[in-house]
Amino acid sequence: MSHSKTLLTATIAGIVALGAAQALAVPDQPKAWEKCAGIVKAGKNDCGALDGKHGCAGQATQDNADTEWVYVPEGSCTKITGGVVAKVKPAKIS
Repeated sequence: MSHSKTLLTATIAGIVALGAAQALAVPDQPKAWEKCAGIVKAGKNDCGALDGKHGCAGQATQDNADTEWVYVPEGSCTKITGGVVAKVKPAKIS
């Protein structure tokens, strides 16, 4: 195979691979998040309880407690059965 044909084949393979990688890319991050209470599984909460019972992530002791929450993309909390919006926060820009 000639050098130019090998180069062309490698270029085409690279373009195809790039297209496949973009198809599997993670979607854009949400512009804002909201604290969604009432949907958390025990031990899966984000940060402290709304009632101040504890101040750290992963300390929820029961499923779906009203005082335990996780961050979800803004606008999605009330679409989840039992979800109640506790607070909305802008997304972190990195």
